[in-house]
Amino acid sequence: MSERPVSGDAGPGGTRAGRRGIVSRRQLLAGTGLASAVLAGAAMPGGVSAATQPAAELVGTGTAVPFHGRYQSGITTPEQAHLVFAAFDVTAVGSSGLAGLLSTWTAAAARLTSGLPVAGASGQFAPPPDTGEALGLAPSRLTLTIGFGPGLFDQRFGLGPHRPEALVDLPAFAGDALDPDRSGGDLCVQACADDAQVAVHAIHNLTRLALGSATVRYLQSGFGRAASAGRAQPAPRNLLGFHDGTNNLVAADSAAMDRFVWVDGATGPSWMAGGTYLVSRRIRTHLEAWDRSTLDDQEQTIGRAKDSGAPLGSKRATDPVDLSALGPDGQPLIPTHAHIRVAAPASNAGQAILRRGYSFIDGIDPVTGELDAGLFFICFQKDPRKQFVPIQQALSERDALVQYLEPTGSAIFACPPGITAGQTWGQGLL
Repeated sequence: MSERPVSGDAGPGGTRAGRRGIVSRRQLLAGTGLASAVLAGAAMPGGVSAATQPAAELVGTGTAVPFHGRYQSGITTPEQAHLVFAAFDVTAVGSSGLAGLLSTWTAAAARLTSGLPVAGASGQFAPPPDTGEALGLAPSRLTLTIGFGPGLFDQRFGLGPHRPEALVDLPAFAGDALDPDRSGGDLCVQACADDAQVAVHAIHNLTRLALGSATVRYLQSGFGRAASAGRAQPAPRNLLGFHDGTNNLVAADSAAMDRFVWVDGATGPSWMAGGTYLVSRRIRTHLEAWDRSTLDDQEQTIGRAKDSGAPLGSKRATDPVDLSALGPDGQPLIPTHAHIRVAAPASNAGQAILRRGYSFIDGIDPVTGELDAGLFFICFQKDPRKQFVPIQQALSERDALVQYLEPTGSAIFACPPGITAGQTWGQGLL
């Protein structure tokens, strides 16, 4: 079966978008009707109805996180064990094409997060409506969170006048070594679950349903949450071996969420009220250099004891960070350039962000032979101009940890509010 570029796309020697536009006739035929089939609710292959799959057959202990609500799930939801984050370039034509994609995705996402397969008509001579790798698996607290990138507000869809002022193009930061193929995106979908296969299955099916309307720009998987979402969820350890996210915002603190995370009518357009802004950063960590550093240097770099996680000069990981504490020599117990000092709200005009990141290992760097590993950093905030941007500028200039870090990807997205049954993602915008 021969392959050919989709009309209007560059051939093999063209742009990245052009190369990704090459699909086979079989792929095009396989995608036909998927967008409408997802809404049909017909029987699954083998005679099992998607709507009536027996709960007793489900494997795993994870429960379902409600898909509908005032806010999107996956933001203040206690962090799950696994992440699959996908950014997409939209190829649909006009606002109606974009609306159709979002409608299809919303219907599928509501089923997927409930532990149900994608619904649709199926027969012997048609592809099954669901790829099937999560059949029999529990929902595993799957959440799907959508975001709209700056590119979505160009002339293609007539959305320019509705672009929020806070959805800024991120500036260049010192030390950035960004790969354009790992940055940006018109849309993002963050899939988190306690079972990696459930998260993969969700992104797999949304990608399949997007055939002809959107293509994957990049995809990042992650494991081992790198932040705590509340007092009931202890801070984990990152690939540096230190507790991470100990000083994170507490998601259950509604006052803090209103102050730092959720957009209100006074701080953004009406369609973003109840939404938030997501910033992602793929941060490669040069673990080989870090592993050769002394324990004292590591603790001075972070500002915490490695075994207990306590701030230097304290005993417990949960002890408040005392930036004024001095040692016997009269010098700060937490060094001037320690990570927790530079990142602290007290060092950033009182501003804070809700961190929600994951570790990653993506094999070996073919040039250096070192691990391609690090942190896929995700954070949510009310206004990146006042929160992430100045905090990151301070970190990139003064944080001792940056000597071990190499940011290779970066993106920003506007995450709209949650929806009720019958609504679609982005309905307030479109």
